[in-house]
Order: sequence, then structure tokens, then C-alpha cells
Amino acid sequence: MSAVLPVAVLLVCASIFVNGWTDAPNAIATVVSTRVLKPRVAVVMATFFNLIGIMCFGSAVASTIANLVDVGTGANPLIAVCAAQLSIVIWSVSAWKFGIPTSESHALIAGLMGAGIAYRGLAAFRWEEFAKVLWGIFISTVVGFVASYIVTKIVGFLFRRMKRSKANRVFSIGQVVSAALMATSHGAQDGQKFMGVFVLVLLLAKGQPVPASIPIDFRVMLICALVMGLGTSVGGYRIIKTMGVDMVKLDKYQGFSAELSASACMLITTVASGIPLSTTSTKGSAMMGAGAAKRLSNVNWAVAKEMVMAWILTFPVCLALGFFMTKLFTYISTLLV
Repeated sequence: MSAVLPVAVLLVCASIFVNGWTDAPNAIATVVSTRVLKPRVAVVMATFFNLIGIMCFGSAVASTIANLVDVGTGANPLIAVCAAQLSIVIWSVSAWKFGIPTSESHALIAGLMGAGIAYRGLAAFRWEEFAKVLWGIFISTVVGFVASYIVTKIVGFLFRRMKRSKANRVFSIGQVVSAALMATSHGAQDGQKFMGVFVLVLLLAKGQPVPASIPIDFRVMLICALVMGLGTSVGGYRIIKTMGVDMVKLDKYQGFSAELSASACMLITTVASGIPLSTTSTKGSAMMGAGAAKRLSNVNWAVAKEMVMAWILTFPVCLALGFFMTKLFTYISTLLV
């Protein structure tokens, strides 16, 4: 068992914590911004349903992430994975400081890619798995926006004759359900991604190859769920404000439609294909689609532009961080031998 393993496990847990802290709030941004639930209640709910998502949706996404790069086995590949995790933490915390919702999913993927290039060059890539990542980007942005736009239009049409006070009561209940689905889908997607990295670390430490379909031990699920829940409980209220107040202000029926559309996209792809989706991108696109369905001016496109730029920058920045951190960690390890 590698001596690097404790450090690797600690860094993976740090990444999971940061994901719960900065990414999970996206799942509850609308239910808080429409004042259906108070922030603390929404955070507790998100923590619980994240756990459900982690426990109940298999390991297809985890297998995709664990097989994204082939870094071989042993201590040096483990160091590369450590570097990738540190790059996620650096980028995500830096973005959180400015209240910018970034995608930890994209940060994780890009960090692993950068570490793979630093260690083995382009030969480390498994391109068939990376193709799933590209599909995930398309689904989370384009499909998320269009689906939410259509669902919002349909819901608005079906309930157009209902009195506003009654509609608010109905969709307040609906939003609690849809927000729970959104938190579940976050656990199913992001929880699986980090479980995949956790298992990858354990296999590398034991010198074992990574199978195409990885088994997830219950203890790994529990650790990931608890650490992510702890991160979520910290809050992330800056992200909630950016997503649910600054970017777009939604009525209750729009919030319901956005959450329903985003969670459907995420849960269907999780179960059907193992395609990794970004919670931040999917939920953000869905919220923009729901706002635009009523009126284009409902969306603060300046804030939306900042968010999209952050999503775009995540890939090159985290890839570069993963690359240089791997080179640095590898150099330090040679000095310690």
C-alpha cells in the first residue's frame, strides 16, 4: 500500500467537501430565491437528498471518470491524481470568493486530463470516455436551456387560468419536490464522479488496474456522502445569491420548471449512459431557459455571461493547474526519495 495514499484520500475528501460547499447550493438556488424554503432548511434537505442520490444510482458515471485517463499503476500515478485534486480545490475556492458558480465536474475532468498529460502525455487519454464528457457539455448547456424553456411554456399554458395565489401555493409544494429531485440528481452525478476518483486512488495504491465498470464499496459511498453533506451544510450562500437573485429572478412556477427540467436531464443521463453532467451548467442553463420563457429581459445576461465565461475558463485553467501541480509534485517526490 503506497505511503502517498493518506495524502491522496485527504485531497479527494477536500475536493468532495468543496463540491458540497460550492456546487451543491446550485441545486437549491431557486427554491431559496423564490422564498419557498429558508436557506438553512434547504441546505438540510439538499444534504439528505444528496445522500439518496449517491446511494441509489449505480456507478456508470463513476466508471466513466475513473477510466477517463490511463496513468498506469503505482505511486507516481497516485501523485498525479493528488495534483489533480489540489487543482480543483484551488480553482473552486478562488471562484467562490467572488461568488462565481463554477463547475466542479469540469474542474475534476480537466484536472485529471492535465495530470494525465503531465505524466504520460496524450497516450493517457481514453478518447471514448472523453467523448462522453463532450456530450455532457452539450446536454448540460443546450439541452438544459431548451428543455427548461419548453417545460416552462407548457406549465405556464396549462395553469394560465389559475389564480396567482392558488398557483403560488401549488408550485410552492411542487418546488419542494423538484428541489429534492435536483439535490438527488446532484448526488447521483457529482457524488458518483468523486466516488470514481476515490476508487481510482485505492486501486492505484494497491497497484491494481482500473476495470471498465468499477465496483463501489458501501464505505466509499458513505464517506463521500458524509463529506459532501458536511460541505453543503457550510452553506455556499454567495452562490445561491448569484444564481437565484443576480442572474435571474423566477416565479414559483418557473423555479419548478427549471428544477424539473435540470433534474430530469441529469437523472436520465446518469442511469442511461453514464455521461457526466455539470450540475452548475445544467441548473444554470435551465434557470436561464425558464426566465427567457417568460421574457428575455428577465435574465440578467451580463451575469449570465460572467457565469458562462467561468465555465469556459474552468477547462483550460484546471487542465494547466493539474499539469503543473503534477510536475511539481513529481519533482518534490524525487527529492524525498
